[in-house]
Amino acid sequence: MTVLEGARFTLEPDDEAYPELLRGISDPPQCLYGIGDASVLSNPSIAVIGARKATPYGLSCVEQFTSIAARRGLTIVSGGAMGCDQAAHRTALENDARTVVVFGSGIDVVYPKRAGGLFQEVIDDGGAVISENPPTMQPLPGLFPRRNRIIAGLARLLLIGEAGLPSGTFSTADAALNAGREVSVVPGSITSPESRGANRLLCQGATPVVDKESFEHALDDAFALHPLSLMEDCEEGDSCNRKGMSPQEAVENDPLLRALAAQKYFPEELTAYFNLTAGEVVKRLSEYELQGLVTRGYDGRYQCCVPV
Repeated sequence: MTVLEGARFTLEPDDEAYPELLRGISDPPQCLYGIGDASVLSNPSIAVIGARKATPYGLSCVEQFTSIAARRGLTIVSGGAMGCDQAAHRTALENDARTVVVFGSGIDVVYPKRAGGLFQEVIDDGGAVISENPPTMQPLPGLFPRRNRIIAGLARLLLIGEAGLPSGTFSTADAALNAGREVSVVPGSITSPESRGANRLLCQGATPVVDKESFEHALDDAFALHPLSLMEDCEEGDSCNRKGMSPQEAVENDPLLRALAAQKYFPEELTAYFNLTAGEVVKRLSEYELQGLVTRGYDGRYQCCVPV
């Protein structure tokens, strides 16, 4: 029997470490059992889910969009199921992002069993495996719809990569909408059984994600009023191009440079994402430009020019 190793924790709604977003849903778990780092549950996060019998198209979409979110520094939440869920977890790990697996069983019951190695890697890389079910609880079918509300409740945006009919993604989408979260869906072929649920959700008003730009806009909308707090590892006035660092190391150690390595931004967009003043952002960008770390395009947007 696979046994996951790591620090164990238990959180109740009145605990300081209990995630604020989850506390705010209509039916928050009265107890969260976990293995790993409990602090990851309060990170800025998106949920990525989809079909268990995912097609290559669905998997590639999940990998593409999860990579974008991971490079923005977001934590990836999913359910650990075969197909799209596991693709999201793996892609997060490949992009050095943290990820959270929400079990429908107890945390001592690895399900699916063959994914035990992946779940252990999630824990070892600073993420967590959690459940509201007590340890040793078996993965009974009725537990998964309730599990889905936790997936939705931990994130500001739910992305559905692929979904057939019937599909458990509908309960997750309903939970996200009930909690006031954004729901985005990747459309698929009308002849593909694994896209019928996704296309149905789009007909019901979900936001379509049709390319990189539309997904980035969905991220912008989801986090517009909730800036990404990624600047805590840079002291005020520190350019992060510290003495002895290579340009690549400077990018790795500076969240603002990492964001600019992922895509171009206007300075005013950076002030929103990182909760900095306009003056602080302009000062940083000027320093980086003099150091050859960023370049300003004709349209006024900045991008990182260091190969990473």
